[in-house]
Amino acid sequence: MTTPQTPLMSASDWAILLLLSFLWGGSFLFAKIAVAEVPPFTIVFIRVAGAALILAVVVKLLGLGMPREREVWARFFTLALLSNVIPFSLIVYGQTQIGAGLASILNATTPLFTLIVAHLVTQDEKLTPLRLAGVMAGFAGVAVMLGPSAATGLSGPLLAQLAVLLAAFSYGWAGWYGRRLTGLHPLQAALGQVTASSVVMLPLAALAEQPWNLPMPSAAALGALAGIAIFSTALAYGLYFRLLARVGAGNASLVTFLIPPSALLMGILFLDERLTLWQGAGMLGIGAGLVLVDGRFDPQIPLNLPFCNTA
Repeated sequence: MTTPQTPLMSASDWAILLLLSFLWGGSFLFAKIAVAEVPPFTIVFIRVAGAALILAVVVKLLGLGMPREREVWARFFTLALLSNVIPFSLIVYGQTQIGAGLASILNATTPLFTLIVAHLVTQDEKLTPLRLAGVMAGFAGVAVMLGPSAATGLSGPLLAQLAVLLAAFSYGWAGWYGRRLTGLHPLQAALGQVTASSVVMLPLAALAEQPWNLPMPSAAALGALAGIAIFSTALAYGLYFRLLARVGAGNASLVTFLIPPSALLMGILFLDERLTLWQGAGMLGIGAGLVLVDGRFDPQIPLNLPFCNTA
């Protein structure tokens, strides 16, 4: 009987994780801008349908083609529900009543759900005490980084907060299920998922919100919709499926810890914002959590793995 082995991350894997944090961190900003003028289901449909069109062109240009087997498309639709339809809709609904900061705190519970699910249903991603400590340290770091002002939001609408937590729970299952799309190029997996999501979201948006009756959104809202489709979905999912295949669901879910610091750094670089003491302390907590979850210093995770490289 072999010892379960948790994949360790290379330097290139960490680089992809960091880039993903910027791409998905932007989705909270894009959604907050768009939801002021466009209803939730319509935002989600535009997000996934726009990404599907972009990825379809890229896949065609690369000559990859798409699988035709019913079993593969059944998996696409299942993953679409777990990774797009359910969490996107819940998060956008939540952001109609709570701020992006609080939403990102609640979304940062994703690694905890993912590691628990992976521990229960896989043989190679077992949860060790040190990895659990890392998840808790990372989550605490996110809460500290956003400071006391974010904590006051906890008295806000309970249903909206539960919606974002349920989205994180859905992401936890999606991370595990996504590994079942074996033998596919990351762009094929991404295209299959967002195409299936578009098919599901079209009747939901049409029946519930009748978007054709809405007034024309402003330039800011249209820009936000374009950004969330191109960068936060099409590009992000192509990178995510590559990372998922290399390092597993637990490690890939760590991106949610990096989303708030990434948003903070974008504010410092582009909006002339300043780093506060709370934010600096929180980022240290997140860094400590990432080191613990990475597994290199965990005596229960063997180091003689094929994943141990810096390529």
